[in-house]
Amino acid sequence: MKRLILPESFYARDVRAVARDLIGCKLTNKGVGGLIVETEAYSGDDPACHASRGMTARNQVMFGPPGRAYVYFSYGMHHLLNVVCEDEGRPAAVLIRALEPTDGVKEMFARRAAAATSGQLCNGPGKLAAALGIDLTYYGLPVYQGRLKIYDRFADWQSQGVVATPRIGIRVGTRRKWRYCAAGSKFLSRALTAKGEGK
Repeated sequence: MKRLILPESFYARDVRAVARDLIGCKLTNKGVGGLIVETEAYSGDDPACHASRGMTARNQVMFGPPGRAYVYFSYGMHHLLNVVCEDEGRPAAVLIRALEPTDGVKEMFARRAAAATSGQLCNGPGKLAAALGIDLTYYGLPVYQGRLKIYDRFADWQSQGVVATPRIGIRVGTRRKWRYCAAGSKFLSRALTAKGEGK
């Protein structure tokens, strides 16, 4: 069965719905990538969102059309990939937190020499970007054409389930259950507890 590239209209919706619906979809950069197993949603009225205080040179792509890559450099160490959502002028984005590697795994290992297993290649947003070769040159690029693409998930993905938990790695807005994970996945950035929450 062939996967279809998600259209721009897929992202022109509530950021939480997009974050949930991206679980099980396939992200690739020039053919290297895997299945999205963890995401987080951020919106302009969210204190944890980069756009909560208005437009800056760094976050301006978040105010533009949906379906574009918002890439930023975190703590001078890691690039992080987000996808812009909702209508133009309403800043919102989904952080892609983890992938299950499926395509170009050897290339990922070459980029991520510190990873001992496939489970360590993309189990975090910084690791994911490094493994796929994503950096600031991808800022503003569409994710529905060109080198960076996201494909739809297969119909049977829902049988695996999606779990919502509080977001992690932030200091504000921590009560919002806007982190979405593939239930039972071994490729998450942080494992789920027996109750389905992030540890």
